[in-house]
Amino acid sequence: MIGAFINLFRGVRVGFVLAREGALAFADPSELPPHLKLALRLGRSIERPGLKDGAARLSAAMTRLGPSYVKFGQFLATRPDIVGMAAAVDLEQLQDRVPPFPQATAVRVVEAAFGRPIGRIFVSFSEPIAAASIAQVHKAEVEDADGTRRTLAVKVMRPGVREGFKRDLEVMRFVARVVHALSPEAERLRPREVVEILARSVMMEMDFRLEAAAASELAENTKHDEDFRVPRPEWELTARDVLSSEWIDGTKLHGPAAIVAAGHDPRSVGRTVIQSFLRQAIRDGFFHADMHQGNLFVDAQGRLVAVDFGIMGRLGPNERRFLAEILLGFITRDYRRVAKVHFEAGYVPPHHSVDDFAQAIRAIGEPIHQRSADEISMAKVLTLLFDITALFDMSTRTELVMLQKTMVVVEGVARSLDPKLDMWTSAEPVVRTWITHNLGPVGRLQSGAEALRVVSNVVGDIPDLAVRLKRVLIRVDEAGTGDAKRLERFARNERIRAVWSTLALWGIAIGALTIAFRGL
Repeated sequence: MIGAFINLFRGVRVGFVLAREGALAFADPSELPPHLKLALRLGRSIERPGLKDGAARLSAAMTRLGPSYVKFGQFLATRPDIVGMAAAVDLEQLQDRVPPFPQATAVRVVEAAFGRPIGRIFVSFSEPIAAASIAQVHKAEVEDADGTRRTLAVKVMRPGVREGFKRDLEVMRFVARVVHALSPEAERLRPREVVEILARSVMMEMDFRLEAAAASELAENTKHDEDFRVPRPEWELTARDVLSSEWIDGTKLHGPAAIVAAGHDPRSVGRTVIQSFLRQAIRDGFFHADMHQGNLFVDAQGRLVAVDFGIMGRLGPNERRFLAEILLGFITRDYRRVAKVHFEAGYVPPHHSVDDFAQAIRAIGEPIHQRSADEISMAKVLTLLFDITALFDMSTRTELVMLQKTMVVVEGVARSLDPKLDMWTSAEPVVRTWITHNLGPVGRLQSGAEALRVVSNVVGDIPDLAVRLKRVLIRVDEAGTGDAKRLERFARNERIRAVWSTLALWGIAIGALTIAFRGL
């Protein structure tokens, strides 16, 4: 009970700051029930005079609330379905910068993580060169056994940050429950789920071993990509509170002038940004979800290099197929196929009409083909698509919304380097390659082989099941002969049913392989 009152008090403070900084201006009163309209009017009445216009108000409120809410604001930048696209774009620029903590404190954190003095870990360890709410970065040198010196980026956790985030997350959970209670219609946006996703995301960000693992997985997925690479983590110098990785000397993607000065082609780099992101999302199902200019470099060889792997996105096979097919459907103007993909994935309830949904999608797609390539925004198309799906009772898919927001950022980065970039021409090779490989003859063979593997696993489990049944029979026999006989009959019937089920599964597998070979 006391905890609830504390969270209520803290929640009221959050609401007061949001109202005072004018962040409530984003709420659309026409979509609110009467009691929330009244609350909104009261909140707007205490706005500070002289506030900036637009989305900057939300950034100001998050900054005033503190580091946890700055992180929350950055997370909301991936959820334009909640805060709107204008606010999401502004929150993407939210500066997660706070004063650095003392060098001596950072040294203590590093020494505690590795259990030895800093001088025995690094040859040199600089003052902080960048600081954020969770950690700060230092430049360090190590010396290998052969005497070679290498430069590393060392990320050090801010002391006490876990406790602060844990406290603020409890307030966010409380506020999400209140929002749900006051406006059940908001459940479509899943506010409670959003907070839990944020909680998992932040907790993962606060274990640098997991961030190193994300970098390692992305590096493994992209090791054959000649135009993209990931800094190598130093596992021996990485712990929960310290992350060491290869130092990147490169040019940030802050504009074409810097890229040209470094001897690279901005148009080529812009195309690489788009294609690298789509390969990660569609081909691998694991993508960097924070690909803004500050996290992207071009190295001396002209390769795109990404850093900071605290925010990553995952897509399952169904979501990857969904993304690939809707992009290709818009490229080829096959709107019915785009509609069917939504229904096949289960995103749109079956009581709706595929033809009606295809008609709505056509209203998005046809205007595209009336414009020149450089006027077409892939991210805007996906935004409009998700807006239309709301009319057809499509529940919010958090992983797809994060994908959409990342695409907005990626497209902005690419267009900043080449304003005339043809997004669709850049995307088509990646999309077609994935569809050809996964939905063509090769994909059918792989699906057939997977079905065969599942059947084989079932068959392999039958002897183990028989042994388990025998053990049960022995135990029951000790308890009573009559019960044992009944159970023995039951076990015999189950074995017969298992045999017939296995034969049926083999028949299904053979049929799947036959269909696959016919498609060749």
